[in-house]
Amino acid sequence: MRSTRFLITAAALALVTACGGGGGGGGAPASGAAPGQGGFIPPKMEAPKTLAPAEGQVNLVAWAGYVEDGSNDPKADWVTPFEQETGCQVNTKVAGTSDEMVNLMKTGQYDAVSASGDASLRLIAGGDVAPVNTDLIPNYADVFDGLKNKGWNSVNGVPYGVPHGRGANLLMWRTDVVTPAPDSWGAVFDPASPYKGKVTAYDSPIYIADAAVYLMTHRPELGIKNPYALDDKQFQAAVDLLKGQRQLVGEYWSDYTKEIQAFKSGDSVVGTTWQVIVNVAKGEKAPVEATLPKEGATGWSDTWMVAANAKNPGCAYRWLNWIISPKANAQVAEYFGEAPANAKSCQETADPDHCATFHATDEEYFSKVYYWTTPIAQCLDGRTDVTCKDYAEWTRAWTEIKG
Repeated sequence: MRSTRFLITAAALALVTACGGGGGGGGAPASGAAPGQGGFIPPKMEAPKTLAPAEGQVNLVAWAGYVEDGSNDPKADWVTPFEQETGCQVNTKVAGTSDEMVNLMKTGQYDAVSASGDASLRLIAGGDVAPVNTDLIPNYADVFDGLKNKGWNSVNGVPYGVPHGRGANLLMWRTDVVTPAPDSWGAVFDPASPYKGKVTAYDSPIYIADAAVYLMTHRPELGIKNPYALDDKQFQAAVDLLKGQRQLVGEYWSDYTKEIQAFKSGDSVVGTTWQVIVNVAKGEKAPVEATLPKEGATGWSDTWMVAANAKNPGCAYRWLNWIISPKANAQVAEYFGEAPANAKSCQETADPDHCATFHATDEEYFSKVYYWTTPIAQCLDGRTDVTCKDYAEWTRAWTEIKG
């Protein structure tokens, strides 16, 4: 559904790139410029100048695996020590997609959100989140420079949150069924796949970008340079690919627990995934492996953002500082399976090779990852002679793809 708020957001975001700012995704995404220079003016609001007293609780919207209190895994608990240190009781709503996160933040019931790039700019332009005062977040000083002031977390050099971490969307398969081990997204797009009915895909319009990444390599004549900047012909090619894939897909997933169960039972044997799903599935004895395919992949660089009208801003700021502290950021990065945001976290991980394994400082690796960002009519790849499909068009197409 395209709300009035989203119409305003799309128009505001169009100004971002029309005036030379970047939207985030695309090759070498870690070097993307912050958006908004020269035109994009988000709703006027100021970051707090002083840290508010702790209110006793904080209400969070988060990706699965980001806010763990030991109830899912006794070894994964960075919430309890936060509550003990700050007196802020943590209440968490797990969201399965960025669209769900945006809608939840619009309710005004939550204080902070772990937004990916396909949600963060919508939240900024919609006035749902406020700029943050990083002087009130001491651990921000140790965040990798490659994650600060990027197109998905700042406007005109003003930060709208703190980087949480980053990672790629991966290809997972059951090793007892899928042979040889796949190294290409062709494993989920090949119409002659022997795994028809047991392929799975992420249930979100942003998944159209995954098809576009595949087409960048396999149909170079389309001229796709950025999987979030698709003109009519490019977009139709991606949609057609996904409509063909529909015949292979047994289930689209957004609930990570359901994907884990599907791979454990064998209902799904190959498809897109997150590293945390791989980790949990392996922990539950599912015979799975995952890889970053040779075509590259979509991915995320998530940002903890504070609601514009947060009822518990004191606890929200304390949470932002805590979640990017060396130890907590190391814990969540290891549990979820991602590169941490805090450079000092690399000395705090239980696995001394974690940061190397997840390419925390490897910009060459992340040059193959196209971070989620919001598609808009003004093409994010810099073209001015065509109009690209905006997120509303992606949403309508996704409904058609799924039938």
